[in-house]
Amino acid sequence: MKLADILKFKDERMKILHLTWIAFFISFFTWYNMAPLATTMLSEMNWLTAEHMAALGILNVALTIPARIIIGSLLDRFGPRIIYSSLLIVMSVPALIFAFADNWLQLMISRLVLGSIGASFVIGIRMVSEWFPPKDVGFAEGLYGGWGNFGSAAAAMVLPFIGLTLFGGEDGWRYALALTGLICFAYGIFYYWAVKDTPEGKSLVKPKKSGAMEVSTWGDMFRLILWSIPLGGALAISAWRIENLGFIAESTLYIVLSLIGIAFIIQLYKILEVNIPILKAGVPDEDQYNFKNVAALNSTYFANFGAELAIVSMLPMFFQLTFSLTPSTAGLIAASFAFINLIARPLGGILSDRMGNRKRVMLVYMLGISAGLLGMGFIDSSWPLLAAVLMTILTSMFIQGAEGATFAVIPMIKKRITGQIAGMAGAYGNVGATIYLTLYTFVPPQTFFFILAGGALLSFAICLFWLEEPKNSFSSEYYLSELDHQHNTPAHAKESIREPKAL
Repeated sequence: MKLADILKFKDERMKILHLTWIAFFISFFTWYNMAPLATTMLSEMNWLTAEHMAALGILNVALTIPARIIIGSLLDRFGPRIIYSSLLIVMSVPALIFAFADNWLQLMISRLVLGSIGASFVIGIRMVSEWFPPKDVGFAEGLYGGWGNFGSAAAAMVLPFIGLTLFGGEDGWRYALALTGLICFAYGIFYYWAVKDTPEGKSLVKPKKSGAMEVSTWGDMFRLILWSIPLGGALAISAWRIENLGFIAESTLYIVLSLIGIAFIIQLYKILEVNIPILKAGVPDEDQYNFKNVAALNSTYFANFGAELAIVSMLPMFFQLTFSLTPSTAGLIAASFAFINLIARPLGGILSDRMGNRKRVMLVYMLGISAGLLGMGFIDSSWPLLAAVLMTILTSMFIQGAEGATFAVIPMIKKRITGQIAGMAGAYGNVGATIYLTLYTFVPPQTFFFILAGGALLSFAICLFWLEEPKNSFSSEYYLSELDHQHNTPAHAKESIREPKAL
């Protein structure tokens, strides 16, 4: 696929790609609608404090972790079309409730639930992989992720204007927030009627059983259980931070921690229920996949997307204090980190498609992140501002390019559980952000950058030893075993993706 192909709107698969990244854009536009209007909320709702806003920020991402796991499982079972549409429509409700909330309980619950919309990213990964062959999927996934992710930056740019200038008045900010919910609802309905799960003549490859990720060996089942623990751990850390801010009692924290523990036990049961019968029956060699590949990609998204979310949260203040800048100037410089997403993430996918070895591209990116973050750790007031900005942009190129390279590999690990693999890797991005931002409260910014660099270097080592080059990495069809064919309709139909027709 060439760059010019993205403008061929009459090509059905390009139409699907554009409609899907727009769905992702709207999801993030809605998800990040609070931050641009936070100061207005503080002034209009005079009982709100900065601590309230900090708590809402934590709540905004808390449910994203389990939501990505759950959504990943559902979309493998029901297909991305109905799940994406349903998520957009359902999430419009908490968005509207948050817009017109007038007490803390309404704000807290609606924000907590709205965080589930962050799972939208996972759905598009599966949709795009259904329409693009291995040789093109990196670019397509990178474009989907990069352009869709820009929804958060768009919210920061346009919502203050809509709320304070276009609507104006005392409740203008409320109408701006409500508008994001209405857009979400309308596009959810439109998306359902505008797209299909797969091209004509191609069936959706589904898992043998739903409820938990299927594995190929007893050792892999143990590894799946082990890698599931940090997902609950990140939720526990978020609950602890909320309790530290004084918004829940210590007794409530223990209740939340107990619920997280119960949820893990249920997940453990589902893993055993799904996999013990499969493993007892034996998995044919040609149907096996190595869970170490999933673990390696979990680590990369922990290290790159987790770092991105953490850096975006602290970068404006870092530049403001280090170089004595005004808040607006520091915010503008920090915004460059998000803008790079439009280019860097698709570029990571393109390089993964074009360089002939997806593992090698992944390794180079993780080393680049380590070097870039190490360089940022030495930034201080003695640096020329331009040099500091260039170092930040270079690091951003590696971080977001690595995100594109990660999801260029995920659709090829095991096609029928792509959603679950994407959901787990995506959740690890939020786990990374949670752990990194918690560590940030204990260390100075320069040390924090060194910690991020160490995380990327650890991921490099994991990928070096665990990540394998996927089968059919650059072919026109995904690798499917005989069992994949047997579990789909039409029976024994070989999965293929047609090249776009000439216009």
